[in-house]
Amino acid sequence: MTNPKEPEKTAQPSADSIAQSASKAAKKGPPPVHLWNPPFCGDLDMRIARDGTWFYLGTPIGRKPLVKLFSSIIRKDGDDYFLVTPVEKVGITVEDAPFVAIDFDVTDSGPDQTLTFTTQVDDEVVAGPDNPIRVERDPETGEPSPYILVRANLEALIDRKSFYRLVDLGVHVDVDGQSWFGVRSGGQFFPIIPSKDLD
Repeated sequence: MTNPKEPEKTAQPSADSIAQSASKAAKKGPPPVHLWNPPFCGDLDMRIARDGTWFYLGTPIGRKPLVKLFSSIIRKDGDDYFLVTPVEKVGITVEDAPFVAIDFDVTDSGPDQTLTFTTQVDDEVVAGPDNPIRVERDPETGEPSPYILVRANLEALIDRKSFYRLVDLGVHVDVDGQSWFGVRSGGQFFPIIPSKDLD
C-alpha cells in the first residue's frame, strides 16, 4: 500500500512539452535562455551527433523546423548542455559541438577579409572578435578539429569541406614572435597551426 502522504511524481518532460514551451517563448523574439532559471527536470533522451544530426529516443528528428526550435533554446552550463524554457530545464547529450558550420561566404580580402559561416540550422555567424575560430589538434594523430563560437559559449564544429576551404585562404602571420598559419576575418587573425608544423 502506498503512503498517502507521498508526493505525486511530476511527469517527465517530453520533446513535445519542451517544443510547446519553446514555441511560446520564441514568438516574442530570440529566446533569452541566459535569463531563464527554471527547475532542472532531469535528462531527456536527446542527442546531437558529431555531424549535427539530432536524435530523440534513438531516432533522428527529421523535421528541420523542430530542430531549429530546439537549437534556439540550448544552453551550456559548465561542461553540460541543456534545453531551457521559462518553465523547465532538461539535460541533453552533445557528442562534440551543438552546431556544425556547413558552409561559409568570403567578402573582401587581406586584412579586410570577412568570413560568414552558416550552420546546419541556418544560423549565420561572422567570424571576428566576438565569434572567434579556434582549432584543437588531437594529441595522438594531430588531426585538427576547428570550431567557431556561435553564441554564449556554444560552438559549431566547422565541417571538413569548409575547413579545407579555410586552409586555402590561410596566411602566415607572426604572433608573439612565432610564425603561425591561419585565417583572417573581422579584423582579427585566427591561428590554425604553427608554421613550422606544416609539412
